[in-house]
Amino acid sequence: MAQSEIFSGGSELYDACAELLEAARVRGLTLGTAESCTGGLVSACLTAVPGSSDVVRGGVVSYAIDVKRAVLGVADAVFDDASLGAVSAECAEQMARGARFVLGCDVAVSVTGIAGPGGEEPGKPVGTVWLGLSTPAGERSVLLALDGDRAAVRRAAAERAVALLREGVVESSAIADR
Repeated sequence: MAQSEIFSGGSELYDACAELLEAARVRGLTLGTAESCTGGLVSACLTAVPGSSDVVRGGVVSYAIDVKRAVLGVADAVFDDASLGAVSAECAEQMARGARFVLGCDVAVSVTGIAGPGGEEPGKPVGTVWLGLSTPAGERSVLLALDGDRAAVRRAAAERAVALLREGVVESSAIADR
């Protein structure tokens, strides 16, 4: 996806990325990503902003389950449990934690879900996306139910991931100030 396609809906996402990077820079924090259904789109958005290299440590595109396991350290139990799997809060949180560890960053976000048009599972329709956030305070996850075609789901997930990453930067700064 070309930069013009990433930001084709207007400057809001670019501006959000620029603001996030500046917030992290001012606070002395580094960022990372672990992405599945967005395939690196969050990292692409962040690194489209000039000067991002002083804040963004990197990203892991972990589309395959074995990469989620081997690189990010997602537990076998997550994939072995039919009620969880790759599209779950547990997977998203472990992906984010693994990204923080592997990339050596302060705050990491993860994205895992079903962008479509196929791939839906019982109880997990197309547009089901879990975001994970890992900060020094721990991990949390957010469930999204997104509408639209594959491109719309991926873009909306990326937008929400950037917003969640910003929350993590603010929260990490508040923890450091205590």
